[in-house]
Amino acid sequence: MLRLLAGAVSPPPGRGRIALAYAYGALCHSIFAIAVLAMIAAMYFGMSQSLGRVPQPWSHLANAGLLVQFPIVHSFLLTDLGRKVLIRLAPRAYAETLTTTTFAVIAAFQLAVLFVFWTPSGVIFWQAAGSALWLITAFYAATWLMLIKASYDAGPEVQSGALGWMSLAAKTRPIYPDMPVTGLFRIIRQPIYVSFALTLWAVPTWTPDQVFLATTLTIYCVIAPRLKERRFAARYGARFAVYRDTTPYMVPRGRFWRGPTQNKTRAVQNTKSET
Repeated sequence: MLRLLAGAVSPPPGRGRIALAYAYGALCHSIFAIAVLAMIAAMYFGMSQSLGRVPQPWSHLANAGLLVQFPIVHSFLLTDLGRKVLIRLAPRAYAETLTTTTFAVIAAFQLAVLFVFWTPSGVIFWQAAGSALWLITAFYAATWLMLIKASYDAGPEVQSGALGWMSLAAKTRPIYPDMPVTGLFRIIRQPIYVSFALTLWAVPTWTPDQVFLATTLTIYCVIAPRLKERRFAARYGARFAVYRDTTPYMVPRGRFWRGPTQNKTRAVQNTKSET
């Protein structure tokens, strides 16, 4: 990440390339910030404060459409066919390099639309108050910090979309981070999905909207990583097999002694060197 940042700050000559890279970076991170802030705020209030105003009963269909569009499109773009679509959405000369940024822009836009234009039902089941509100708010903040940590462990340049535009600015080929096995990935194989699922349930306001949202996206968080692991199995082979056999999917097990963790990491690294 530091190498990419240095290359983006002091890029090789090429005004057109640099301008395009910076434009993509500004677009990507602006939409990303809007999406994250919208998610944090909307879920904190149980999806009761969004801007959607579709009349009932059509609001139910509109909300369902907003909800399912994210997992469907997100999962599709991670396939080989989806990657071809991403390449067609950027200038041909730089499309391959900008793939991760284009993907991040689309994902962030999908999330922003979902959380900004949701139509609230107007019904509130329960709302925390007093000390319960403070405790749940602290837990909600902790789940977001956990999600940030997991994303960092997986490679912030990819998770944020920076890899594409920074590589373009630096006029270098995108180098993807290696298979993550450190940080939260030492404990479970899918800390990003687990962290995101926790944010869905750690809210101080509960409405029918939040229940629908949390249930649907939690199901997605449990199922979708299976497709991701198929790609990892094909890409990393025996290394991923060792990691999969020694690290639980989503629920931690046993005690997290330092020694076994080090042994497990060494086993994955040894498999890497052998392959």
